[in-house]
Amino acid sequence: MAKKTNKYSLILFLVLFAALGGVGAGFYLGSDYTRQHYNQLSQKIDLNAILDALNVIEEKYVGNIDYQKMLYGAIRGLVRGVGDDYTDYFDPQEAKLFQEDISGSFEGVGIEITKREGQLVVVSPIEDTPAYKAGILPKDKILKIGDTLTNELTLEEAALMIRGKKGTPVKLTIYRDGWEEPKEIEIVRDRIIIPWVKLEFIDDNIAHLSILQFTENVDSQFKQAAQKILDKGVKKIILDLRNNPGGVLNKAVDIAGWFLERGDVVVYEKLSDGTEIPYRAKGNSKLNDAKLVILVNGGTASASEILAGALKENEKDVKLIGEKTFGKGTVQEAVNFREGLIKVTVAYWLTPHKKMIEKFGLQPDIEVKMTEEDFKANKDPQLEKAIEVIKNF
Repeated sequence: MAKKTNKYSLILFLVLFAALGGVGAGFYLGSDYTRQHYNQLSQKIDLNAILDALNVIEEKYVGNIDYQKMLYGAIRGLVRGVGDDYTDYFDPQEAKLFQEDISGSFEGVGIEITKREGQLVVVSPIEDTPAYKAGILPKDKILKIGDTLTNELTLEEAALMIRGKKGTPVKLTIYRDGWEEPKEIEIVRDRIIIPWVKLEFIDDNIAHLSILQFTENVDSQFKQAAQKILDKGVKKIILDLRNNPGGVLNKAVDIAGWFLERGDVVVYEKLSDGTEIPYRAKGNSKLNDAKLVILVNGGTASASEILAGALKENEKDVKLIGEKTFGKGTVQEAVNFREGLIKVTVAYWLTPHKKMIEKFGLQPDIEVKMTEEDFKANKDPQLEKAIEVIKNF
């Protein structure tokens, strides 16, 4: 049994060492730092229970044992045991998908998803993607992917099942508030390249500026669009953040700096000990004198809620038009290590007036609903209202 015990101890140590961040931080086996944290953790968790479970599997399981898969599962179990929808473990393959999301290019159907009270929910469809064209809407509940129920899947497991090779179909069972029963929708996957920023001019004196997601390279596209607005001398802007699921916080802060005075608070990060850390505008303020209305809806989430809240609470006469935003206001830090990536919730976001975003969202100043009939008829009453309001500025 000594040989088995050594094997168990190695697996247990790898799991705990990875969970503690020792591998990624460059610590070596047997270091005083690692031993200290191991001992501290052993006072909180009965580590022998993990050894007992490993013993049962090796003694009783009839099939072959994949120890690498067991390692990933053990790490995932530790992380998911926190009980937070946004704190999760990505194995190396899932970590690759996560990085693709941030870069803004992948193959799939084109939806941003999250978990809300254990249910898989659509944050927003990405414009002009297969999901958008199929009529998927923000806050749609995805009950099944193919024949698999989603309530037991992690976000990453669901994303892997929805994504796939271009040209292949996937069936999603969708339930929407107001429907009598769920509907099965088949969507053909495609190459998804996110158009981060769109700009069009209305009557030559109104800029309709859409930000679709805050990816790593969004600021360069925003800069090009902003320069076109400045060159044209347009002083009225409709900033469209509808169906923007968020992304990289710093990019939202950078873009806020085009509209705010240098030093204005964009957002507060509230830590577990109650400390509130301000993120301040550091941009050029070149769009600060423009008249502004902001379009939001149920798909406006995370970093896009932060930007909308910052502009609303720092600037005079800024109006939010549309529907209540999603209410995703927690901070996740992505920690890379040898066995993948851990995304862990570390703080909450607060608006400049210190209002909680998580679960509350932002209420529009002027509520205008976008119905399924409007979508099918290619009508946009929210944009129409924004044009009406900004013309009177």
